[in-house]
Amino acid sequence: MLNELEVKMSQTSLHITNGSNVTDVLKKLNFEGDMLTWHEMLCEGPTLKDFDTPNFFEIRQTFLENTYDVEYDVDRIKTEFNKLNDVSNYSQIILWFEYDLFCHINLIAAISLIKQKGIKLPLYLVCSGRIEGEKDLKGLAQLSEKQLLKEFENKIKLNVDDIATAQKAWRIYCEEDHNLLKELIVRPSSFKYLSNCLKAHLRRFPDTRSGLNTLEYNTLKLIKEYKIKSRHHLLGYCIHYQGYYGFGDLQLERMIDRLHLFYDETEETLILNRNGHLALEHQKNFFKIIDTNFRFGGVNKADYQYNKTENKLIHTI
Repeated sequence: MLNELEVKMSQTSLHITNGSNVTDVLKKLNFEGDMLTWHEMLCEGPTLKDFDTPNFFEIRQTFLENTYDVEYDVDRIKTEFNKLNDVSNYSQIILWFEYDLFCHINLIAAISLIKQKGIKLPLYLVCSGRIEGEKDLKGLAQLSEKQLLKEFENKIKLNVDDIATAQKAWRIYCEEDHNLLKELIVRPSSFKYLSNCLKAHLRRFPDTRSGLNTLEYNTLKLIKEYKIKSRHHLLGYCIHYQGYYGFGDLQLERMIDRLHLFYDETEETLILNRNGHLALEHQKNFFKIIDTNFRFGGVNKADYQYNKTENKLIHTI
């Protein structure tokens, strides 16, 4: 339970959480203040710099319903966004997001939305990741009550430069030249995981050697190194070993299905085929064979490839 000081500190807070799980945890722990739950998944699909517009909701609905065959509940998302229309009862906004790319794209978007609405309240960030005494990076909903309260106590007040960094990252993400994110990778800020997330993002583009991005390449390595029994079995490995991506089942299942050209499947096992070995050995580029027609914000994945030697994206010829 929250102590008296923590309750007092949070009475006039608006908590923006990264999803329903964290909202439920905060309510269970009797955090005072109102909750705004972020239901979007902006790390995939087309985005617009300006939120809360008919065009924004239209392109997001089209993408998510066509790509993942899931209902995009516009009213539900609008209801949450509308909580930012009148913040006169609040003295601060607390952002609850995690260490991974999935969360960080939503985080920079949330900060940008706050500023687009002209809100000048202090912003605080609670960002889980490396936890004292824990080996693996942890999401907020994975923390014990004691750990979560400690993260809350250690929340970081974002300064002017932090907010400007988030806004710039969002603007670049919604435009075509994602190489501009490289400057933000080395820029100091209070976002201690942002650099790793932006590096991971650039490696989502096809590598010039194999045509696969880093996550796809590492998935083939998992098939080679472990006795994988099925696609579902592989999914478990992908979730565990994905590093800073933070993708969910739907995203990783889609990737595994897309990689079917690189493995043979029986009732008992998945094994790499010739294409899989050639890709891992960088002996053949499969860029033109696999489906790369996919948008990250303002750029099409197929229009750029990641050059490891130069550590940048280059235009697809």
